[in-house]
Amino acid sequence: MIAQQIINGVMLGAIYVLVGVSFTLAIGILNFLNFSIPGLFMVGGMVTWVLLKGGWHWSLAMGGALFTAALIALLVERLAYRRSRNSDPEVPLVSSLGFLVLLENLALVTVGSDQQAFPALIADFNLRIGSLVIGTAQIISLVVALALVIWLSVMLHRTSFGRQIRSVAESRDTAILLGIDVDKLIPQIFVFSALFTALGGILFALTYLQVSPFMGEGVGFKGIAAMIVGGMGNVWGAVIGGLLIGLAEVLSIRFLGADMVNIAVYGLLLALLIVRPQGLLGRPPAREKL
Repeated sequence: MIAQQIINGVMLGAIYVLVGVSFTLAIGILNFLNFSIPGLFMVGGMVTWVLLKGGWHWSLAMGGALFTAALIALLVERLAYRRSRNSDPEVPLVSSLGFLVLLENLALVTVGSDQQAFPALIADFNLRIGSLVIGTAQIISLVVALALVIWLSVMLHRTSFGRQIRSVAESRDTAILLGIDVDKLIPQIFVFSALFTALGGILFALTYLQVSPFMGEGVGFKGIAAMIVGGMGNVWGAVIGGLLIGLAEVLSIRFLGADMVNIAVYGLLLALLIVRPQGLLGRPPAREKL
């Protein structure tokens, strides 16, 4: 049924939205393609699973996963970004890629390479509307993702903290002249980005009931695609891009087969870049800042 596939696509797209927004924060503010983000996505799901397996209450397990992701993000900022932010742009990019490989292999050594079954917190956690079946975890994922993006958008445009972030996005040197403590602000941006990403990993695990050391790679690439489709540096563009890619993925499985998923998704990305290189909500020729 096409309606069921559209619902599934929107729900999957909500996960891509969170990851796409994380990449957008890194690119839009820091001009830094942070490749540790897929690793933080994996940390969200895997650490929650490990703590649940250890007998922790689900709320503490999720809180522990978010706290772990925030700590790792601070390490990435201190070791991969801060030390090399004045060097060639490729240096922090490669350093963050090293963090991704490190995180994946630490998980691999700790729990093995097999895909693990994530426990369902509530049995038969589904809503049924006529012939449609909607996972309640999926609805929660969508609502949480949209609520976080709305909050982020309001925070960026209506608060003093948001104006400081936007000042750094426009010009770090000017922000320093205005008295903004950039060295204190940037770690907070890394933590925000990590919390978005890890929450996406937790919601993915709750929705699809599976985790693995490499669960962040495919989602990470889709998150980058969502950011590009929507327009680099535009939060709402990442939302639209994530939902479009979720729909394209599910509908391509339905009509073309599972083997055609990546061809359909990245073909859509390529076609869009040919027609509109700046993305759906981007502004040519300069990259839009938050």
